[in-house]
Amino acid sequence: MKIIILGLLFLIIVSLFVALYTLVKDRGQSNRTVRALTMRVALSILLILILLISYKAGLIHPNYSPFDYKNKSALEHGK
Repeated sequence: MKIIILGLLFLIIVSLFVALYTLVKDRGQSNRTVRALTMRVALSILLILILLISYKAGLIHPNYSPFDYKNKSALEHGK
């Protein structure tokens, strides 16, 4: 699961730099920048959906804050 998440984050960053490159190279005269940014948004939505589904399926768990003293007893007992 970590590899999928890291791969999507990498693709999102690459898409952002592709959009920057095409914006500078084409000087805003083509639709390549728009397509790259659209791909970045689509990949971001996919990443969010994968994270939500993984959380609901129990594949990933949130890290609780060590400063959350209200839930300290629940954390010690593994709840």
